[in-house]
Order: sequence, then C-alpha cells, then structure tokens
Amino acid sequence: MNFFQTPTFMALKISNYFLFLQIQFVLNMNRAAKLAIIMVLASTVMILTGCNKGNSTPQPVDDTHKYVDLGLPSGTLWATCNVGASCPEEIGDYFAWGETSPNDMYDWKNYKYATYVDDKYLFVKYCTNSAYGVNGIADNKEVLEPTDDAVAVNWGENWRMPTKEECEELYQNTTFEWTAVNGVDGRLLTGTNGNSIFLPATGFRQDGELLCLGLGVYWSSTLQSACQVAAWSLHFDYENCHVCGTYERCRGQVVRPVYVK
Repeated sequence: MNFFQTPTFMALKISNYFLFLQIQFVLNMNRAAKLAIIMVLASTVMILTGCNKGNSTPQPVDDTHKYVDLGLPSGTLWATCNVGASCPEEIGDYFAWGETSPNDMYDWKNYKYATYVDDKYLFVKYCTNSAYGVNGIADNKEVLEPTDDAVAVNWGENWRMPTKEECEELYQNTTFEWTAVNGVDGRLLTGTNGNSIFLPATGFRQDGELLCLGLGVYWSSTLQSACQVAAWSLHFDYENCHVCGTYERCRGQVVRPVYVK
C-alpha cells in the first residue's frame, strides 16, 4: 500500500476538505458579518496590547494587579497603576486620608475621623496630641491600620499604601523624567536596575472641585504628627519631586499601592 492509500493520507484529505468549506463559508459571508469578525479581532488585539505602557517588566500578582521591582534598597515593590485605575496613565480614585471609598465632597464636614466641637474640628482617630482629640484623647496612631488603608481594603491581601519613608526612598533612588503617556502628563520613575513606573499628574479634590491637575499628589499612610490635620504625601510637578506634609487629611488624593511579599 502506498502513502496515498493509507488512513493518514485519507484523514489529511478529509481535514483539508473541511478547511476548504470553512474558507468558502467566510468568503461567501455578507459584508456586515465580515466586518463583525474584523471588529472582534481588532478588539482582541487592543486588549492584549493596551494598558501596559509606562512600566518595565511588570510581574503578575493576580488577574488585576501587577507590581514592578525598581531595585530599591528596601526591596519595596510598587504597583503599575493607582487604585481605581486599569492603566498606568489613568488617574484612578480619590480618597480622603484614612477613608477607603471615594466621596462627592472632600471637606472637614464630611471627613470620617473628625467631628465639630466648640467651633473647631477635632479628631476621633489618628491623633498624637490631646489638644486635637475629642475629649482630650490621643490614640498615638501615626500609620493607617489595614481597615483604614484604601489599598488594603480595595486590593486585598499583600497590598497596602506606602509609608512616608517608602515614598522618600522611591524618589531618592530613581530618576524622574517628566513625560506623557497616551496624552497624560506625569513622571516616569526609573530605578537603578532600569525598570520603571509611570505616575500620572493627578491634582487633588477639595470640596467638590478638582484642582491643580499639573501636580502629582499621592497619599502615604503616615500621619503628619507635628500638626495632626495633615498627612504625608509624595508630591511632584514638571520640575521637582519631594515628600510633603502640609496636605489636609480631608482632601481627596490618589494612591499608588506597594506590594508586600
């Protein structure tokens, strides 16, 4: 028996015949059906190639969140996106410090951990000075607990907000380049190992307004204990970057998570 009489050849012949029928089916489809197939293929390509700009070698953690190793001395791993964002250049959600969901209004009246007493606002949590605490109480808490951490609550296990010290380490051990990703201005931070993350300029929310979009203002988890009313933030514009402790806790600011193994 020669090859053309074998079962293998007959199987190939049948397979090719069905392939021919499939090709003919596509060719005979109407224009609308062909266009639908093209749109599905184009959408698939966009999903596979999008939302991955502004980062170097992101490491998968789960189906949603990823981190980048910037070669920092502490080994801290920074996320590729802000909380509430799906791409590095998306701003994401704004939070008051110590709150875990976005608000419509960002002011002392609506702040979770302040209450109005004798013509001034006093704090019911995260207070190191009894003069600022309700009934003169100071709990001496200076770092957000997991239940008040917008990252831990929204992203889950092993994720949290960075501390003041981790924000300082970030800008002290990376180079900052003002650039744009998909038309969004921000800072590209590159570590000593060549990996990088992109932080979009975000501005902040005060009362019901979005202000100062040319600035990047990112919360840390650390209270500014010298004045109580503020918490530390990573702050940058097109010229400078530093950690600032003058931003009131009731303001709405974004958060870039860190991953803890």
